[in-house]
Amino acid sequence: GVLFLVAWQVWVVISDVQPFVIPRPSAIWQAFVDDFDLVLKASIVTGMNALVGLVLGSVFGFVIAVLTNRFAFVSELVNPLAITIAAIPAVVIVGVLNNMYSLDSQIPRRIMVTISVFFVVFVQVAKGLRQNDATQMELMRSYAASPFDTLKKVRLPNTMPFFFTGVRTAAPLALIIALVSEYFGGTQNGLGSKISGTLNSANKALGFAYVLGGAIVGLLFFAGSNLLEYLVVPWRRRARSK
Repeated sequence: GVLFLVAWQVWVVISDVQPFVIPRPSAIWQAFVDDFDLVLKASIVTGMNALVGLVLGSVFGFVIAVLTNRFAFVSELVNPLAITIAAIPAVVIVGVLNNMYSLDSQIPRRIMVTISVFFVVFVQVAKGLRQNDATQMELMRSYAASPFDTLKKVRLPNTMPFFFTGVRTAAPLALIIALVSEYFGGTQNGLGSKISGTLNSANKALGFAYVLGGAIVGLLFFAGSNLLEYLVVPWRRRARSK
């Protein structure tokens, strides 16, 4: 961020363009306090879009990765499709989705977040399902365990740290995608549209107050994903404490 600001100011001096004046931190904080209700409402809208997409994308990514590991034909169907969709720019997908739903719908943004999160979690879970202790697998084979029992008692427990790595990575990404999706049509009550509108107006302090609101939501997402891992994967916690 500091390097960007320095580069920007150098470019302004060289090109003799009117600089973008950043408000003082005290002015930004004052705007955040004075218009807290506005920032909170926009943060809730964007945060809910990101949260719904994060949950759905994580669930779908986990389930599809397990099915891909268990059934070869699912892998043959999902992998080419995943590569194709991942190569499409987000702005294109958001534009198509916005035309499919009404202007006051939040569904397009939630679908976009779900798609983005899905690929992150899918890759991590698929990797985790392949990272199994050879001794444990050999023991399960000696017990003549069924594939389902092996999945439940060996593969899934070993995969959970990878799953939460994917969730931690996808948590801030979900918020970023939700913010970016709000720039391309739809309702104008989220952080993305509010930031865009206020930074282009005279009240730039309010624009940065919305940015501060987004940063707080992002920190909450990251902290929540770490707390969830702490509660759900206790053996990971014990391993770190040794």
